[in-house]
Amino acid sequence: MRDADFFRRWMVATAASVEREADRLTELDSPIGDADHGSNLLRGFTAVRTALDAEPPDTPGAVLQLAGRTLISTVGGASGPLYGTLLRRTGKELGDGSEVGDEELREALRAGVDAVARLGGAAPGDKTMLDAWTPAIDALATSYRAAADAAEEGAEATIPLVARKGRASYLGERSIGHQDPGATSSALLLEALADTADADGAGAGGAS
Repeated sequence: MRDADFFRRWMVATAASVEREADRLTELDSPIGDADHGSNLLRGFTAVRTALDAEPPDTPGAVLQLAGRTLISTVGGASGPLYGTLLRRTGKELGDGSEVGDEELREALRAGVDAVARLGGAAPGDKTMLDAWTPAIDALATSYRAAADAAEEGAEATIPLVARKGRASYLGERSIGHQDPGATSSALLLEALADTADADGAGAGGAS
């Protein structure tokens, strides 16, 4: 079972990962976006870490809802509403329980990803963050590490795709050959989730 501290540590690990990879995310965003994905997420997850430190929520759902609200209020562009929606919806699905099981988390994340798909009107194969999240949710049935690996593979698989949503879609076939920054940052979140589970010594069993 996963408690509020687990989810807080997941968000803190994500913030640290985004801080390390912010320049790379912006570099990926430069040819097909506004060259601000890394800086936007860095600002957002730094604010998330500050908010969680200031008044730590006492349930898993509350942790993710606070993180989502913070991202929406601090991050410009598309990434704030998309990541904010993902985390808020996941948190709402988890409800008010003090602990959640791995299967419950997997289904809550699926609901969060579905909410992102509706918000952005995107589907797997459109060269968006969904190309990382969709295979990762399925792989969560095996393990958190399998989900992280699936997300990384999904992000890399966006390279030959034509972008059909977001600013990159304006480039048409010129978007081919570039890895999607949103899928890449999504892989960072899932890597942080796997690392947090591994630190608890319970990452291998996954959300079965």
